Amino acid sequence: MAIWFRHLTTDWLTLKQPELKDLPFVFAAPERNRIIITAANAVAEAQGVYRCMAAADAKAITTNLQVLDHIPGKEAKLLRQLGLWCIRYSPIVAVDLPDGLILDISGCAHLWGGERGYLKEIVNKLRASGYDARAAIADTVGTAWAVARFGKKTPIIESGMQAQALLNLPPIALRLEPIILEKLQKLGFSTIKSFMQLPRTVLRRRFGEGFLLRLAQALGLENEHITPLVPPVPYAERLPCLEPIRTAKAIEIAIQKLLEGLCTRLQSEGKGIRKATLKCYRIDGKLVQAGISTNRGSHSVSHLFKLFELQINKIEPALGIELFLLEAYRVEDVDVLQEKLWAGNPGLQDTALAELLDKLAGKIGAHAIHRYLPAEHYWPERAVKEAASLKETPATIWRTDRLRPLRMLREPEPIEVMALLPDYPPKVFTYKGRRHVVEKADGPERIEREWWRDKGEHRDYYAVEDTSGQRYWLFRLGHYDAAPQWYLHGFLA
Repeated sequence: MAIWFRHLTTDWLTLKQPELKDLPFVFAAPERNRIIITAANAVAEAQGVYRCMAAADAKAITTNLQVLDHIPGKEAKLLRQLGLWCIRYSPIVAVDLPDGLILDISGCAHLWGGERGYLKEIVNKLRASGYDARAAIADTVGTAWAVARFGKKTPIIESGMQAQALLNLPPIALRLEPIILEKLQKLGFSTIKSFMQLPRTVLRRRFGEGFLLRLAQALGLENEHITPLVPPVPYAERLPCLEPIRTAKAIEIAIQKLLEGLCTRLQSEGKGIRKATLKCYRIDGKLVQAGISTNRGSHSVSHLFKLFELQINKIEPALGIELFLLEAYRVEDVDVLQEKLWAGNPGLQDTALAELLDKLAGKIGAHAIHRYLPAEHYWPERAVKEAASLKETPATIWRTDRLRPLRMLREPEPIEVMALLPDYPPKVFTYKGRRHVVEKADGPERIEREWWRDKGEHRDYYAVEDTSGQRYWLFRLGHYDAAPQWYLHGFLA
């Protein structure tokens, strides 16, 4: 498969600067005392501006043309990025400078329902991402390259039909050198069919061995080798299946094998998984995924397997799974475990605690588990913050010199209160329609408002116990007046 990016660098710039979308602009570079256009966007081409034209001539054609400096090496970088993205469709992807990619798609197309669905999937994804792409599929690199750029009929050439596909294409479709193209033009050879049947000795004498090699490669008479991209080493494991997998037990075995291979490598590098995804490619072309996350990096096969085990019921094998791919797209350094564990409580550094939290998160959801740290604020509801991970350490210490409720409400709730005397604790209060008679009380504890954050009254807190033995944390907002505002803020042990 050959992919041609018609406006590679200009599409890239348009994605970065959307305001250029409807404006004609070009990239240009100095060449032999002239400024020559190296790339033009589709709007500029529609107005008659094209590659290799002098920038001065282009400005004479269109008055609002923007000329930008050519960025050396940008095409190679963009094609490498696009090529690495294409590895999801084929393991062998090569860069074809200055504006194309070559994919060896042997054994890949059936995963997308055949060559037509495969080509449509890739081209549509590239176009949706902002690149004007064309592609073609053929037995040879040369024919696929030619059809992608100059073909006007089908982009998929049937096996063995290279010659027929090339007949009506111009000689430039054979990737020939400019000097050879000039000779062909002078001799009146406007299509490939006009010289394809000529004797090889005549063609060699006129155009050289390189001309014959390009023609033979396009026809499949000579092999053409490509240099595939080598992607950054990912933390991933693949497991192809000889027979389609349909049962939960077989999926468990596949996950176990994938984890064994991946965790061995992670352990050797001192890293652990934080987030991983299991991708299951079914024979009907569908992709089924299951993901896990951990509170701290782990390369424990048993622990990670238990997390995936909770997700197996989400995997629908349908007619069968033929390829498993386990990707750890987020890893972190893992501290080397001590050979001797202390007899005391190891606290948050205990690996067993992190593994327990991972199991609970797999069952009830990570959103249901929280860890809180103290924060430097006066008001109790602001004096705590949620920790991002088990490794996060507090910036201050918990306050233990004052009584605080076992359970504190996120926002204080208003209550109706009757007090015997001003500035006395309440004798009776009503909360959610229920009347509580106070038997014991302690306080007040005055907590001022943080004046640099907002304005308002202070709070006077009381710890009270009703006749049934329940204890509550109440406060009055501001000084006592004719109608003071009282709130319930928490429940004491």
